[in-house]
Amino acid sequence: MTEDELVDYWSSQMLWAIGATPMAVLLLAPDGGVAFANDPARRLAAQLDPAPADEARLLHRLLALVPDTAWDAACGAGHWSGDVHTMAGLTVEVGVYCGRGEHEGRRFVTFNDVSARSARERELQQRHDELERTYKRLAGAQEQLLQSEKMASIGQLAAGVAHEINNPIGYVHSNLGTLREYVASLFAMIEAYGTAIASPDPAAHRDELRAQREKLDIDFILGDLPQLLDESREGIERVTRIVQDLKEFSHVGRNETMRPADLVKGLESTLNIVWNDLKYKAKVEKIYGDMPAVECHASEINQVFMNLLINAGQAIAERGVITLACGVDGEEAWVSVADTGCGIPEETLGRIFDPFYTTKPIGRGTGLGLAISYRIVEKHHGRIEVESRLGQGTTFRVVLPVRQPTA
Repeated sequence: MTEDELVDYWSSQMLWAIGATPMAVLLLAPDGGVAFANDPARRLAAQLDPAPADEARLLHRLLALVPDTAWDAACGAGHWSGDVHTMAGLTVEVGVYCGRGEHEGRRFVTFNDVSARSARERELQQRHDELERTYKRLAGAQEQLLQSEKMASIGQLAAGVAHEINNPIGYVHSNLGTLREYVASLFAMIEAYGTAIASPDPAAHRDELRAQREKLDIDFILGDLPQLLDESREGIERVTRIVQDLKEFSHVGRNETMRPADLVKGLESTLNIVWNDLKYKAKVEKIYGDMPAVECHASEINQVFMNLLINAGQAIAERGVITLACGVDGEEAWVSVADTGCGIPEETLGRIFDPFYTTKPIGRGTGLGLAISYRIVEKHHGRIEVESRLGQGTTFRVVLPVRQPTA
């Protein structure tokens, strides 16, 4: 076979292959016109513009689907592809190919009707968006439920907390007026120091600061303030602890990332909140082992501790013992709350984490405490283990990974 015959052979093979492919193909002449179009290209061109027109004009309209920027991109990279939406309502995947080097000047374009695929993708995207909106609504509802149960728990303890706060408030109140004046003077002095430090030359304000210090009688305040604080320290610390614990406990923290937290500190903080409900009926024993910082939402884990402590106290009829323990097993940390109360019947043990299920009398439980605790621990990739014997007591063990698994 001569060289010319070989060229003719491969040319005919190429044209046959292009004609046989189901994809619309246009081969372009050096002047940019259409040198060859296969049957799928002619049919697609007719779909784009059903008005009567000669074949050359229809193919020109098909070629006009290629964006102007596509030619520059294809000449630089050799290829460009993208989806084009037509006036006829079709979505066409366009591919532009430009030869480089010894093949420079050779170009062809492919067209593939992907309207059905595009419609499916739009439908899937709509469903995805719908599911995402539903998920956000459910997450918001869950967060509201979490907060409602949290506030309900605090509401049950409000009378006890008020009693714990009112006792020290009595003798703190007598010093409050003087302390307020001292604090105002100290704030004014701090503001003056801040202004001086923020200035270009802080040393230039030395005389001004000295005069301000004498005017506010800061030396006298520094001598008298410790005495006033000593008188109120025990009560203030008690009130501050309770208020801070309540503040941390009620904090939502919905969008915060999990951070390393001291579970023992959280347990002690929560115990401080519920102490008024426990101190008259239970002795609290503590068996704390070495604990690493655990990645979690501390306020949510504190809610779990509160629910377990309240349940332990309510399980004890008169006097009993609540034992708090913690430790580490490999990559997991655990905290347990054990009571010597009435215990849980074996036939109901499997239902205690069901929402709204409770064995408590009406008015003493919502049936959400353990259900929400279970969800919180589950969200932290942990688990709650329960052991109970009727008439002897119950132990709840919260197990959490020290480090949260990577998403």
